[in-house]
Amino acid sequence: MELFHKMKPQDFKTVDVTKLTFSVNGQKPLTPKGVAKIGGGYNMFLQTSLPQNLRMYDHSEETVDTAHKLFTTTFPRGFAVEILQVYSGPPVIAYKFRHWGYMEGPFKGQPPTGELVELFGVCTMEVRIQFYNLSFTQIYLNFFFLDENFKIVKVEFFYDRGKLLAGLMKGAGATTVDSTTGGESSACPFS
Repeated sequence: MELFHKMKPQDFKTVDVTKLTFSVNGQKPLTPKGVAKIGGGYNMFLQTSLPQNLRMYDHSEETVDTAHKLFTTTFPRGFAVEILQVYSGPPVIAYKFRHWGYMEGPFKGQPPTGELVELFGVCTMEVRIQFYNLSFTQIYLNFFFLDENFKIVKVEFFYDRGKLLAGLMKGAGATTVDSTTGGESSACPFS
């Protein structure tokens, strides 16, 4: 959440900004500076290799400010994240999450539906753990003593971004332009 609510990476408390990388769906990992360069967190999460004419949300056309305004207008009560299940503990934490909110504002020309929009995914986080001087036996028996530098250094997200975008594009007038005929179609562009 610090990624969206703190402007300066040096203000982050839960991550080691000198080592931190983010990746989404197996794409190239980005540092906080790399995330800023592509237009912020929303653009990082919604980047795609689809051709531009098939993109419902084109991350290359959005800035940090325009993306933030778009999503805070679409979800005026917020777009909550919920941890559903934790599969493993540190140093590599794996969990299932749900991101959800009600579409109470327009999105890219689509009118608000008031409906629940949600996506599910999994995430892994690698945590840097510094130990006091412990013997192998103590470590083996799980007597871990963590200091104040218990920081996240790597985050990997896996989810279907299309599920989120489909929920945002199903309002009245949700159509695509058929690039072969130039006409409108509500069918899958790949069929």
